[in-house]
Formats: sequence, structure tokens, C-alpha cells
Amino acid sequence: MNTNKIALVTGATRGIGFETVRQLANQGVHVLLAGRNHDKAVEAALKLQAEGLSVEAITLDVANDDSIATAAREVARKHGHLDILVNNAGVLRDDWDRKPSEQSMTTWRETFDTNVFGVIATTNAFLPLLRQAPAARIVNVSSLLGSIAASNDAASVIYDIKIPAYNVSKSAVNAWTVQLAHELRDTPIKVNAVHPGSVKTDMNGAGDLEVADGARTSVRMALLDANGPSGGFVHFEETLPW
Repeated sequence: MNTNKIALVTGATRGIGFETVRQLANQGVHVLLAGRNHDKAVEAALKLQAEGLSVEAITLDVANDDSIATAAREVARKHGHLDILVNNAGVLRDDWDRKPSEQSMTTWRETFDTNVFGVIATTNAFLPLLRQAPAARIVNVSSLLGSIAASNDAASVIYDIKIPAYNVSKSAVNAWTVQLAHELRDTPIKVNAVHPGSVKTDMNGAGDLEVADGARTSVRMALLDANGPSGGFVHFEETLPW
């Protein structure tokens, strides 16, 4: 069990994020359940506390620099370090009826504010606390839709799924993962991107996997031992093409 570990999961009031909190807490990790809405974060945390799990609510809007800074100060004050950061928060703003070149710039900007800049800003804010842990783990929740290789492969299952702002934002998350993993290559910190799978969530609308399965890859990468990879893009035990 991981009784001394502290994890923070963003966008965790529902769906894959909520289930990631549950599974980490079931492994003995004390988990900070982060959501941009304070009341919803508290409500979600109380549900898991009722299951006997060590979960704490924290308010964090990844698209708001002040909110990120406040959350980082709170974690520093209460815990002094962070072992696991799961950058799970994400949005899908694309208009399904518009082609890639027809998506509004508002759609692009709102998508990148959360899915890319939010990931970078949150990671940078918590990196000092992650450095205080013996061997921290950073998990960036991406998507196979962010794979440029798969998106350009006519034989791929995602070839015809063009959700431009969302897909490109996840490609950027993958690229950021590689950059950060390289920076931290001589430290015990491991950084990886994960594809949850096609999961039955509110944002996805449909899917093949249950939410519990969708959280599995994030949890596995969050709990990697010293022999685990860094700078990878994975789904379950499979390495995916960039």
C-alpha cells in the first residue's frame, strides 16, 4: 500500500478523473480531488470518504493562474510535497457540424487554455512540490486522437475522427510530455502521457469502455516503480505511436 503518498488529480469531480481518485485511494494513496467548482469538489470527495477512502477536496481551475497558485500554496502548507500529479482536466469545445478550417478561434483558444496551457501551468506550479517527493510521477491524460501517426493512417480506427481543436490540443500534450520528460531525465521523476480509451463518459457521449477501465492506465502510470518508462504514450500496457 502507498499510505505515505500524496496525489492530486485535476478535473476529478466526475468521469475518469473521479474514478482515478477512487482507484488511487483504494491503493492507499491520500488523494486531493481537484475541481474548478468548490462545492462540486467537496460533494465528490464526500462520496469517496463515505467509502472509507482518504480523499480531500481542493479547488483548482487549470485555466486560471490565480487558482493554480492558490492550490499549490495550499498543498505546500498542508502536505509539503506531492508524489503524483494527474493532469486529467480537459474540455471538448469543437462544433461537430464544422470542418477543421471552420472551427471558431474561440473554440481553439478555450480548448488550448484548458487542455494545453492548463496542463503546463499546473505542472510548473506543482513541480517544486513534486521535486520534494522521493520519486514523483506526472501523468498527462491525452488521447489516441492526439496521435499524428494514427490520425494520418487510413487504416487507423481514428482516421475519420477529426475533432480539430481537441485532437490538436492532445497532440500538444504529447509533445509537452516529451519535452518535460527530457528535462527531468536525470531525476527520479517520471512523466508519461496516457490514452484512457474510448470511455463511456459525459464528455465522450459514447464509448466501448466502462469508466473504471478508463482510469486504469492513469493509475498504473501514477504508481510506476523505478523501472517504469518516462516520456511514453501508453494505453493499458501498449505503447502508442506519437
